[in-house]
Amino acid sequence: MTTLKQLLMHGSKEGLYAAVLDNGILVDYASQLHDPDQPGQVQPGAVMGNIYKGKVVNVLPGMQAAFLDIGLSKNAFLYIDDALHPNLEKREKQSAGKPSIRDVLRPGQELVVQVVREPGGGKGARVTTHISLPGRWLVYMPEAAYVGVSRKIGDEQERERLRIVGERIRQPEEGVIMRTAADGLPDDALADDASSLRELWQAVSEEASQKKAPAVLHLEAGLVHRVIRDMLAADIEEVIVSDRQLYKQVGSLVHAMAPGREKLVRCYEARDNLFDHFGISRQAEQALSRTIQLVSGGYIVWDQTEALTVIDVNTGRFIGSDNLEETIYRTNAEAAELIARLLRVRDAGGIIIIDFIDMESDANRQRISQQMEALTRMDRSRCTVVGWTRLGLLEITRKKSRLKALPSAVTTCSSCGGRGLLPQ
Repeated sequence: MTTLKQLLMHGSKEGLYAAVLDNGILVDYASQLHDPDQPGQVQPGAVMGNIYKGKVVNVLPGMQAAFLDIGLSKNAFLYIDDALHPNLEKREKQSAGKPSIRDVLRPGQELVVQVVREPGGGKGARVTTHISLPGRWLVYMPEAAYVGVSRKIGDEQERERLRIVGERIRQPEEGVIMRTAADGLPDDALADDASSLRELWQAVSEEASQKKAPAVLHLEAGLVHRVIRDMLAADIEEVIVSDRQLYKQVGSLVHAMAPGREKLVRCYEARDNLFDHFGISRQAEQALSRTIQLVSGGYIVWDQTEALTVIDVNTGRFIGSDNLEETIYRTNAEAAELIARLLRVRDAGGIIIIDFIDMESDANRQRISQQMEALTRMDRSRCTVVGWTRLGLLEITRKKSRLKALPSAVTTCSSCGGRGLLPQ
């Protein structure tokens, strides 16, 4: 059976939206809203990946953390692990313990930090001194001093080749992580990517030496650039954009970042809404619902807090076969596939607890956890299946890429507290 994987981008006065469809099914989503008070400008708060020069405001020994003024409305949070030099952090973890935060930072001290978690929920941004700059083929880390390879590259011979290339192109104290897109690429393409990122870091460092804190040193690329960089995978067969202006921008970026694939890009010429035409708006609304139906007749209930996501699986109307255990397993297997997809679409992060329907068979529980492991390997964000708890719940952790992805297009009703999509 042939499959069609499409990347769609839609621009409106509210913002920019991107979606990936796999045979018409929504499997990934990203958005960037515009500031309603400044048309054409990104909504305030979208600071993930930005680099700042910050000033230490408070040092809290009891929390082994510090608060920094980086120029945002709320001070940023810096934990001790993110304040230590990357190599020092590894050595300290292997020895007696970490130094006190008071021995590392002091009020008034200035340092260069990068946002690793968006501000939200009454909290400021979380920042780190471990800078990483993502490129098309690799991630450049000025002080990491190691070479990593994406776990999604399974061929051990290719992994070893990339490690050797990484060691050759990095300078002392530098680190690189070969992204999945680096699979099979020639050495010179990887070297060029590392060189351009090194030049970017040198420019950021130069600016840091000239500015006083708080100051912005580097802004993460906008959504269009990030989408082409991160979502235009090798299996994407078609890129469709909503208007001519966006078509020119996307075509230019594809030419620069993925030369030879420009022919995949086309402009949507019809008058109706691109996302409505491909059913993305409908699928997005269903994906955001608290209760989501399974094809078999079962359903899942999805509850999400700031740091914890709880998912309950139910058989519903699905009566299955004469074998109860088989009915339960089939419902759980279908739910696992849906949950893995919705983790990407909703960009759920932190701790994820799934209450699958109780199974008597240890073999079936093992099959479900293995299925989740296989499905989450397709996730662009780091996702780990921790295993079954003593209460029979499946525990997963997932690194959240941004504070809001799909939910950024959602508003809360002032009367009933329900949530729904804003019209595009």
